[in-house]
Amino acid sequence: MTTIGSPDGAVRPGSQSVESVPIDRLEPSDSPRGGACDEGHVRALAGSGREFEAIVVHRPTMRVIDGMHRLHATRLRGHHTIAVRFFDGSEADAYVLSVQLNVRHGLPLSRAERRAAAERILRSHPHWSDRAIAERTGLSGKTVGKLRTSASAEIPQSHTRIGRDGTARPLSSVDGRLHAAGLIATDPTVSLRQLAHATGLSTATVRDVRDRLRRGEDPVPGGRHTATGAARAAVPPAGGPSRRPAAPPGREHPAEWPNPVATAVRKLAKDPSLKGSEPGRRLLRAMLVTELSPHEWRRITAALPGHCAPLVATVAAQRAAEWQALADAASPRTGAA
Repeated sequence: MTTIGSPDGAVRPGSQSVESVPIDRLEPSDSPRGGACDEGHVRALAGSGREFEAIVVHRPTMRVIDGMHRLHATRLRGHHTIAVRFFDGSEADAYVLSVQLNVRHGLPLSRAERRAAAERILRSHPHWSDRAIAERTGLSGKTVGKLRTSASAEIPQSHTRIGRDGTARPLSSVDGRLHAAGLIATDPTVSLRQLAHATGLSTATVRDVRDRLRRGEDPVPGGRHTATGAARAAVPPAGGPSRRPAAPPGREHPAEWPNPVATAVRKLAKDPSLKGSEPGRRLLRAMLVTELSPHEWRRITAALPGHCAPLVATVAAQRAAEWQALADAASPRTGAA
């Protein structure tokens, strides 16, 4: 059974067993419907003579998730208990389930109610993709995208989105491509499926990264680098020798790139003892994705917004201390070799 935390299909109550519960124990619904129950619909249900499907209730709060009209109709018939299926998730997930079930059956939700529901889900589940939320609210993905943009100040920002298939993918593929390039440099035999799982990219995208590296090209298509990935991944083509990147414009010193550090990283990336362990592979990835030439560092520094500088300085100092600690720890081993 699928879970509501991963939008990969229909979300159902956690328990498939039906229990008989006293009506007086139940709390009103936290419903996406803007108003109270439709009394005419309640009377029609009560007089229909048919047996009702079990209502859905949030066990931790005993709030009705789906079935308030059936609940009132059952009470109108003079019954004191009602058939219930329980849901054990969070209150936020219970609301999503309420929206999903109300969209699919019963009295239809108005467009305004569905938009209000989408805005609330955007705030509680900002990591869900527009299409995943649209599927649950009966709106289009384009409409949900507009709601996300218009309420961006109120919605927590996430660097990934979880799609309808339950897969988390980065908003920007640049960092993912650089990560994939580092993994390929560490282990050229890594499968596309493993790359996609590790980076959050699609198999088509990691295949493109691999093909670019084999052709000696940048893993990120030209002109798409961002502040978090301004430099080229600088990894060797899979199964081939290291390539020398083209000299960047304005380089002051011909010997600036490549440098001895870059050569050392390439040598380490080919070492089976490092590639053969997870800690070793993590170290290689960290070295590869942070490898920039002095010219590239100057370009980043020149383009750094003033209001970001203090935080960047703090993070850089901390990273420098961490690398220094690694250098200090590794130095005795080097001396003993």
